[in-house]
Amino acid sequence: MQTIGLVGGMSWESSAVYYQALNEGVEQRVGGLSSARAMLASVDFAQVTALQEQERWDDVAAILTSAAQGVERAGADFLLLCTTTFHRVADQVEAAVGIPLLHLADVVAEACKAQQVTSVGFLGTEFAMSRSFFTDRLAQHGLEVHVPDPRHHAALNAIIYDELVHGRVLDSSRRTVVGLIEELWDAGAGGLVLGCTELELLVRQPDSELPLFPCTTLHVAAALDRALG
Repeated sequence: MQTIGLVGGMSWESSAVYYQALNEGVEQRVGGLSSARAMLASVDFAQVTALQEQERWDDVAAILTSAAQGVERAGADFLLLCTTTFHRVADQVEAAVGIPLLHLADVVAEACKAQQVTSVGFLGTEFAMSRSFFTDRLAQHGLEVHVPDPRHHAALNAIIYDELVHGRVLDSSRRTVVGLIEELWDAGAGGLVLGCTELELLVRQPDSELPLFPCTTLHVAAALDRALG
């Protein structure tokens, strides 16, 4: 079994989901008392978020690179960034380490294509929806990507940062997100990418007529394929 390197803390709720899902996956696939071989470096979410808001991306990259190099030195065979928004600096992080980085957008795009979905809606943080670093990477795989109208971005961002990262899961927010999914369906989306780990705490397949592509679940499955393969 290979050792999985995790750069987390963005948010800690997200990292907890990754850690639990990886270990549950190993238990299911291997059995017995088996658990995941993993190295986790957890950064300060407040610090990197403040730098993001100031557009100080080189400083964000330096923090995540240092964390990635730490898990590499500790013996990780490959690397996951346990975040969507901060994949903004994924290329810089990957260039600074000697182990492969399993890019989240590549994993999600392959899952969409495996289900013959060519047009997807994308929900995430306001930053991830309003910038193209992640959606462009999806589009490089031949996917057409739809995002909600900008007038909805602040409300979804508040659901993520004011509720979900603190473990608050509200039915009213679920109804809001389901409404956005329906709008993206009307716009032509044939599937829906949950582009933020915390959204998986709020919305599940029974809530949506569209097939959901939950980023964290897919990222974990791809990591297990690599680690156990």
